[in-house]
This record gives sequence, structure tokens and C-alpha cells, in this order.
Amino acid sequence: MAATTGLLASQLIKLNNLQLTGKLVSEELMLGIHASKRSGIGVEFEQYRHYEPGDDPKRIDWKLFARTDKHLIRESSTESDKQVRFVLDLSGSMNYVENGVSRLQYGQILLASLAYLCYIQNDQMSLYTLKDSSIHTISATGASSSGKQAFQKILVGLEKTIASGMWDREVKTGQKIKFPEFQSKKKEQLIFVSDFLQTHDEWLDLIRSLAGPYREIVVFQILGDQEMDFNLEGFYRFKDLETGKEIELDAGSVREKFRESADRYLLQLKEALQIPHVTLVRVRMSDPIGMVLKAYLTKRKG
Repeated sequence: MAATTGLLASQLIKLNNLQLTGKLVSEELMLGIHASKRSGIGVEFEQYRHYEPGDDPKRIDWKLFARTDKHLIRESSTESDKQVRFVLDLSGSMNYVENGVSRLQYGQILLASLAYLCYIQNDQMSLYTLKDSSIHTISATGASSSGKQAFQKILVGLEKTIASGMWDREVKTGQKIKFPEFQSKKKEQLIFVSDFLQTHDEWLDLIRSLAGPYREIVVFQILGDQEMDFNLEGFYRFKDLETGKEIELDAGSVREKFRESADRYLLQLKEALQIPHVTLVRVRMSDPIGMVLKAYLTKRKG
């Protein structure tokens, strides 16, 4: 089997076990990643490595051994003081599929992998979903928001998620949507998983309203190859996954205009998200999830 970081989402989905896929991706990341301290999810350690003859057995992370059945040495460690909140977009466009993998499935595995990292570090974590301009609390903060119980709650919540409808129904009224759940002034990290495709500026407005010195925001924008490259040929019936509207077009006749519009939007979005304490991570659905997370964590180190 190839290295876990190189496994595609389509391969991981065949395991039909969200806990196992998250564990596989995360444990591969934990080996050999040197990270700066106090920098957030999954990178509070300097490095994990396998126990070797001559090492002091006292250096073995026995709690990690109990969870993974592997003798790993934590070369440097600090305790995390951040609350990590995962936020998953459940608008209908998350049902977009390429090569047998939906955007929602990709996002589920990505979040399961990050949640396992939190579990290993005993970080506090919670899960929320965004749908129909409302926030839904799946697993809240509290006394049981760390450890195995919190990890299992998040996995169960992820497995039950269903994407449908529009995100910006209430935004069209011109009223700002406020989320009291995210008004904490404690140091925390919000991790969004979404296609970040918007009709107006609803996603940008949300991020701008939440960004601040006590809150680090990471946006994983998941896009398909065809959404970015549009290499289709011939006639296709295109369907808006949020409104249900359909249109039949010759792909070749609209290719250049589509590419120009997509490039312009993605560039404008990237520039608009040049906000303090906000990081945009653009992901293709064909990218191995382990490689995406490894690149992100390595970049944070720098």
C-alpha cells in the first residue's frame, strides 16, 4: 500500500469507516512533522518517531500507545490551550461529485483526520454545521469536549450529515446573520470546510464578522478539477445543486468564459481573505487528503 498521505479520498472511502480513515491519515502525519509550538491543531508536538533500541522507555508516549498500539516517542511537547471548532458547510453544492467522491465525503474525511489529531493531543473540540443560513450544534464545548468521547461524538455527527438547500436564503433580506455560538472571547480556532462558492458575499461576510485576535480561522475550500479547469467536451445538462435549476449547454462553447469567470472569482476571493488571523487553504478533490494536511501543517511551521 502507498503511504497514507498519498491515498486518494476514493480509496479511503472504500474502507467505509470514518474513524479508521481519520486515524490512518493522522498517524501518518504525526510521524516526521516538525512543527512550531503554540500554533494550533495537530502541531503542538515537535515530532513523533518510532521507539528504537537504546531509547529510554520512559520517553514512550504510553497514552498514545494505548490508542494506537505503537511505541512512539514524543520528542517535544507542550499542552494545547486552544478550543478547536470544526464548521462544515451543508449547502446542496457539497453534494458535487467527481470520480465517485462527493465534496461532502472529502470534507468528512478531512475533518475526521483533524479531529483524531485533537484526540491524540487531548484538545477541546466541537462540531457545527451550516445550512439554510443557520448554524447547528452537533457536538458542543463543555466538560466532555476532549478525549475519546468528544472524538466519537464528532465522528457520529459527521456520519449523519446530509447536504441540501441553499446557504444564503436569509442573507438576501439584507440582514446580517449573527452566531452567538461563536462570540466567545477565549482563544480558539475555527476550521471551516466548504466549497466557499457564494451568490453574494455571504461567506465573506461571515468570515469577516468572526475574524479577530482571539480567533484564528482556517478555511479549507474544496473544489473539483472540472470546477477549476473545465475540460468537458460536448453537450451536458448542468444542474444547480442548491436551487435544482438545470440548463443544457455545449461545454466547448462556454469553456473560455467559464474559465475566465472562475479564475477571476478565485483570485478575488483569495485577495478578499487577506485578513489578519485568516488562512485560506484551497484544495482539489483529486488531492490526497494526507498530502493536503501535511502541506498545511508544514507551511504553518514556516
